[in-house]
Amino acid sequence: MTFHIYLTFDGLCEAAFKFYQKVFDRSFSELKYFRDIPQGSELDTDQSVMNKIMHIALPITNDFTLLGCDAAGPMKESYKQGTNFSISLNVESQDLAKSIFNKLSDKGIVSSPLAETFWGSYFGMLTDRFGIQWMINAPI
Repeated sequence: MTFHIYLTFDGLCEAAFKFYQKVFDRSFSELKYFRDIPQGSELDTDQSVMNKIMHIALPITNDFTLLGCDAAGPMKESYKQGTNFSISLNVESQDLAKSIFNKLSDKGIVSSPLAETFWGSYFGMLTDRFGIQWMINAPI
């Protein structure tokens, strides 16, 4: 099981991560724009975000990767600077993902139910009863 911090920006993700890249002298391990989403996928995006970051990963140490994206769709509607982060949890199996997801979502709000995604993960998002945002990932 690995934990990472996932930062969300209102259009400034690329600038922020280029800054962090210079600060930590590291290279991106992943970089995907909204324009890279396959047509007809489950993620419906507005044309205005096509050149914005859908997902970026900057390994800081062997055990920690800073993750990020620009807000789009429902994330954009609830975006608030200062609370624009989530805990991203990667687990080994879908069963473990379901168990943790169900426990964390008790009296919380599920924003994206666990489901297989076009990027090859079993993924879901929720806000727990204490207002902490979580992203749960497992291999398909």
